[in-house]
This record gives sequence, C-alpha cells and structure tokens, in this order.
Amino acid sequence: MGRWEPNARGRLANAALELYSEHGFEQTTVMEIAKRAGLTERTFFRHYADKREVLFAGAPAMRELFVAAVTDAPPSAPPVDALAAGLDAVCEMFVGRREYARKRQTVIMANAELHERELVKLATLSAAVAEALRRRGVTEPAASLTAEAGIAVFKIGFERWVAEAEEREMTQVMRETLNQFKNLTASD
Repeated sequence: MGRWEPNARGRLANAALELYSEHGFEQTTVMEIAKRAGLTERTFFRHYADKREVLFAGAPAMRELFVAAVTDAPPSAPPVDALAAGLDAVCEMFVGRREYARKRQTVIMANAELHERELVKLATLSAAVAEALRRRGVTEPAASLTAEAGIAVFKIGFERWVAEAEEREMTQVMRETLNQFKNLTASD
C-alpha cells in the first residue's frame, strides 16, 4: 500500500465499476476491487456491505432528495407538479455523471440479479414518494398512482439520458418524458 489518499469510497466505486465493465460483475471479487483502488478488503467493507452495494449506494440520498423536493413543493401544486419538482431535484445529482451512469446501467442490465435489485430500489423510491404525497394531502389511489407514474417517468427518462446517442442534459430529457406522460393522460 502506498501513501494515504483521500476519497476511499469514491475510489472503490470507480474501481468496482471499471472491473465490472472489464470482467463482469460475477467474475469480479472484492479483493480485486480493493486492490485496483489501492486499498484493503477491510477498507472496502467499511464503506460497502457487499460488492452489489457499490452500484446502489446512492439510492438513499436520491430517495431523500426526491422526497424532500416533493414535500417542499408549493402547497397549491398539483401532485404531478410536486412530482416534477422531485424529478428536477434528482436530475441535479447526475450533473457531470453521465459516463459513470452509462457504465453503471450497462453493468446492471447485463446481470439479472442486479437488474432485480434496481427494480426493488425503484419500488422503495415509489413508496417513499407516495408517502410524501399523502403527507401533502393527496388521497389514495391518487398518491400511489402519481408516485408509480413518476418512477416510470424517471426510469424511462434515465434510460433515454444514458443512451449513447443522447447529448442533452438529464433535466431536459426528464421534462420531455414527463410532458409525454402528461400528454398521454390529458383528457380531450
């Protein structure tokens, strides 16, 4: 081991993603991740519970940000506008992180276990957003429907944003996706 360097958590995450991209998730060990990051296995486990969690460590912060933005939306805002505030807030987390997000998404989509875990994290996010909407006075089933639709918008918008040909900012892609959803549900 060399001299101490800062940001062990970030170095581990980058090393893991590089190795998952090069060799596959299943073939990569925690020892290899730690070695690539210039750290020990013990340090790895101080930061992450397991090698899957490296890919999902940002989920709690994203959930907190999304829920806070929905909660803090103006009281007069309709549920879909509160949801839009949450989507805008989450987009800020990804500024400057498109390449990392692209690599991460590729790794997740190549592994059924990781894809399933991603869907579970999104379901947890939906439940948290629905609860935030209920606290705003939105009744059921509107709160759950709005939250589920919002997560679908996020998922599809995110997949569009990480697509190789996409160059627009995430906020633009997400707003366009939300507007397409709104147009589908608009009454004549």
